[in-house]
Amino acid sequence: MWYNNIHMKKKSKRPEITGTLSKHRKGFGFVITEEEGEDIYISARSLHGAMDGDLVLVDLIPPPLWGSSPEGIIIKVLKRSTTEVVGTFEKSKKFGFVVPEGKNKGEDVFIRKKDFSGAQRGDKVIAQITRYPDKNNSAEGKITEIISRSGQPGGDIKSLMRSYGLRETFPSRVNAEAKAVSKRGITEEELAGRRDLRDKTIITIDGADSKDFDDAVSAELLPGGNYLLGVHIADVSHYVDEGGYLDQEALKRGNSVYLLDQVVPMLPKKLSNGICSLNPDEDRLTLSVDMEITPQGEVVGHDIYESVIHSKARMVYSDVSDMLEHNDIGLLKQYRDVAEDILIMDRLAKILREKRQQRGSLDFDFDEAYISLDEWGIPTSVDIAERRTANRLIEEFMLLANQTVAEHFFWMEVPFIYRIHEAPAVSKMEELRTFLRGFGITMKGASDGIHPKALNSILQQAAGESYENIISTVMLRSMQKAFYGTECEGHFGLALRFYCHFTSPIRRYPDLMIHRIIKSCLQGNLSEKRMKGFKKKAAEAAEISSMTERQAAELERDVEKMKKAEYMSYHIGEEYDGVISGVTNYGIYVQLENTIEGMIRLDSLWDDYYIYEEEQYRVIGERTHRVYMLGQKVHVVLDSVNIENREINFALEEL
Repeated sequence: MWYNNIHMKKKSKRPEITGTLSKHRKGFGFVITEEEGEDIYISARSLHGAMDGDLVLVDLIPPPLWGSSPEGIIIKVLKRSTTEVVGTFEKSKKFGFVVPEGKNKGEDVFIRKKDFSGAQRGDKVIAQITRYPDKNNSAEGKITEIISRSGQPGGDIKSLMRSYGLRETFPSRVNAEAKAVSKRGITEEELAGRRDLRDKTIITIDGADSKDFDDAVSAELLPGGNYLLGVHIADVSHYVDEGGYLDQEALKRGNSVYLLDQVVPMLPKKLSNGICSLNPDEDRLTLSVDMEITPQGEVVGHDIYESVIHSKARMVYSDVSDMLEHNDIGLLKQYRDVAEDILIMDRLAKILREKRQQRGSLDFDFDEAYISLDEWGIPTSVDIAERRTANRLIEEFMLLANQTVAEHFFWMEVPFIYRIHEAPAVSKMEELRTFLRGFGITMKGASDGIHPKALNSILQQAAGESYENIISTVMLRSMQKAFYGTECEGHFGLALRFYCHFTSPIRRYPDLMIHRIIKSCLQGNLSEKRMKGFKKKAAEAAEISSMTERQAAELERDVEKMKKAEYMSYHIGEEYDGVISGVTNYGIYVQLENTIEGMIRLDSLWDDYYIYEEEQYRVIGERTHRVYMLGQKVHVVLDSVNIENREINFALEEL
């Protein structure tokens, strides 16, 4: 077995292994090692003062004493990873505790009265650790910052944000640089060499709440029947100097993070909502991609250049969708100056979508939640987020621009950052094949060479069925995670050889980085020395941005789960229809129509003892043979909610 290869100091001793502790909120943990094999389970009594994220030395216990995975005892903490804890302050007269949340889970920190620093019960705080835990004592610390007072709107989200090491605010030197840049007007010197598009009908289409517009579009019919699509992206690199304070901070953040009604921006608002935003009726500097497209969706020519635009309208998705889906006369009159252009865009977007589907591009059209908060930050509704005609229109245009730019600069053989999505692992495809059999769906093709078309066919077969969301979710989880890299390795999900992120430099650092490379090429500044510099910086940006993207996704999920649990806490005892979305040896997961998911614990099913059949994705009653399986419709009642642990518990109403 794998553990037999671990280095042993003496043959008489058990193997000692180095790894990183990932601690569960219930007290136990797992040590993740670089060796191939399973993670090592550590019981709560065997942690010996180690905290989540610590680098530790583990002594494996004898294999006959293991449970379902290797087990060990932490014998030494090699390196501490935590210097401060974010959480909720609980206090008595003489002492208090900070109860952590988010990533720093499970480590209550003892606070002496002299170190309260004015914190009150229920406040969200940061505690600096002054003494690490040992076998007999918990960690000790002092409060260094009060994030928000008890009950303050948005305090729970701010606290989670800080637990991930993120801040809404920027360092003073970054703000000073942003302020200086934002005061600059567009000069004639800056316009020199740029193509003037200010007379063209160019518009932005975004969400109603959007304030930073980094992409604008134009479309027209050419003589002969081809289309000319223009995608015009804010020239953020013109204002963010390479290596400056703004640039350093943007690279560190990697991307903007959107947390319901709060945002952790990559760039200060003076830029993102100001000089860099393609606001209507204002001149703005841009990088443009023009693409000539046939009625069959083929790009037969393209041009990439620096430009200046003057957006004619700030459109919102809902209005454009109403115009296109319902022929809304009022909106068509209101936007009569751009209505014809929007109709051309709609026809072109449908052509591009059809072309993409023929290629085999995957389109996971599963429901996503839209959570509404009131002025106090309390969730008032959880609905399905709209993904209508206008949303899809902009999506198609951005996909094509990203593809066109990636291919162009690949053939130029310059340093670049590509968006990479590798083919799924064979083992994952075998698991998916088995899973689909339970729904009577056959996956075509060999698992070691699966084509996106085969997976798209499955999504189409499941469309409209009660289990559609389940199949989409399981298939997505079977995919590799997309990431940024400097080698053009293709995008499996989009069925593309060439792909990058070019269209959002306000909120994604890779886009900003490749804008610099593009402009150096356009301006003829790509010397050998510059090429070497870009190669190094592109690799650094790709690595950091891939990491910050994963962190942002994890935080966004945490916030969504927290607010869904809070919303459901106001509806205890209410009944719902749902679909079984997961089956485990301890419970059945049920997803409601609005995407909220909760669990029915098997030990709460009093009518029988239920046996978990993993390969069939079901549980079956030992005596009654009653079956609960993935995709099955059920009627449930909301039994209980634990907001702190993001847990929602249902009971089966049929019993």
